Amino acid sequence: MKKVCIVFVALFVFFSTDINAQKRKASYRNESLGLTKKPNIIFILADDLGIGNVSCYGADNYSTPNIDKLAKEGILFNHMFTAPLCGPSRALIMTGRYAFRTGATNQDATTLIKQETEKMIPQLLTPAGYVSTCVGKWGQLPLGPGDFGFDDYLRFKASGVYRNSPEKINHYTVNGEDKVMADAEYMPDLMHAHLVEFLSKNKNKPFFAYYPMSHVHGTIVSTPDSKPDSKDLYADNVLYMDKLVGELLSVLDSLHLRENTLIFFMGDNGTAGQYYTNSTIKGKILSGKKGEMKECGGLVPMIANWPGKVPAGVVSNQLIDASDILPTIAELSGAQIPKNITLDGKSFAFNLFGKKAQERDWIFCELGNKWYVRNQGWKLNNNNELFDMSNAPFEEILITDQNKTPASEEGYNKLKAVLDNLGPQNGILDTGDGSGRHGNKKDKKAKSKEKEEDSN
Repeated sequence: MKKVCIVFVALFVFFSTDINAQKRKASYRNESLGLTKKPNIIFILADDLGIGNVSCYGADNYSTPNIDKLAKEGILFNHMFTAPLCGPSRALIMTGRYAFRTGATNQDATTLIKQETEKMIPQLLTPAGYVSTCVGKWGQLPLGPGDFGFDDYLRFKASGVYRNSPEKINHYTVNGEDKVMADAEYMPDLMHAHLVEFLSKNKNKPFFAYYPMSHVHGTIVSTPDSKPDSKDLYADNVLYMDKLVGELLSVLDSLHLRENTLIFFMGDNGTAGQYYTNSTIKGKILSGKKGEMKECGGLVPMIANWPGKVPAGVVSNQLIDASDILPTIAELSGAQIPKNITLDGKSFAFNLFGKKAQERDWIFCELGNKWYVRNQGWKLNNNNELFDMSNAPFEEILITDQNKTPASEEGYNKLKAVLDNLGPQNGILDTGDGSGRHGNKKDKKAKSKEKEEDSN
């Protein structure tokens, strides 16, 4: 009996010491960032919103006063890059890993993401004491939010859900329960109400809210604020999205949560093609749009805001890769990243607080059977083409034998070394049509025809 007691005491001391060591480690990490308690984190992801749709980025034809205020009181990032389509982009954000590792090379291939091999942000935050919600589009991601760690969710099916139409009654799911939209309901308002309810219920806990909005994915319809004779419904939708951001800020203020809440606002890819030519900055058309491997296919708006913590009025030109979101949130929250995961992202948590930290030298962008690596001056793609990016985001100049210089040769050599080290060609390759939009257009057409024949 005496020996049993001694063993018990020894085990108790061991585990207590281990737990205390973990607590000290977590506390040290927060202290190193100047934090005294775990922050609430809200990650707002706008759909198909490029830099040419946000007025604080210089957009000529769209107004976003609440988002502009976030930027004025926080950090505006000029060089945030993600995958140029929503499915691969969201997979990159939520896993912190490139598509050649996860298989999420196209809209359909995101289903290759497996629970057994990939961890998403809420799965890391739960052990750190966080409660989490996903409100909005789950998109092409596999299974459902609850399968990847979210405690609470409202998700709609597909993209660009706003209202019912004579052709379609929309269904959505709240924590496993299927619901049917009423004709008078507006999905963005349903989402906002659900998010407010979550915040109210969990205001005394550290929380992570992933808010993938319906705006401004097509098909664009009138908003509750649109005038009957509106000449620009797309601009109405941008403005209503901005209004919802403002209402969310007001809710945080009313719940006394604002002072301990970090907000990220980001676009998931560039502007959709039908709205591209009107999404100018300083009268200039941007290079690239949604689905393209040009600059503004993957260059998106991103803002970080946390009053009293994140310095106000900062415009950052550092390179940020969408894979960096996961490790940044992990560092802020004190969450542990499993050692068996090869993470591509790099935390920029220190940079958020104006502290000196090593910045990225390059970002990597991949979609379908194409990829490139880019630094501050140059871009090199998988066809071995080098581009001068000094006039981005309006122009990218192909370097040839006629215009190459010692500077371009140096740029090429640096980026070639990066691609050689990454080795995307040795990872999971795209098996679709190469565009990134779908796995196999012929198969999808055949299935669609088969479904139509079955219904006749």
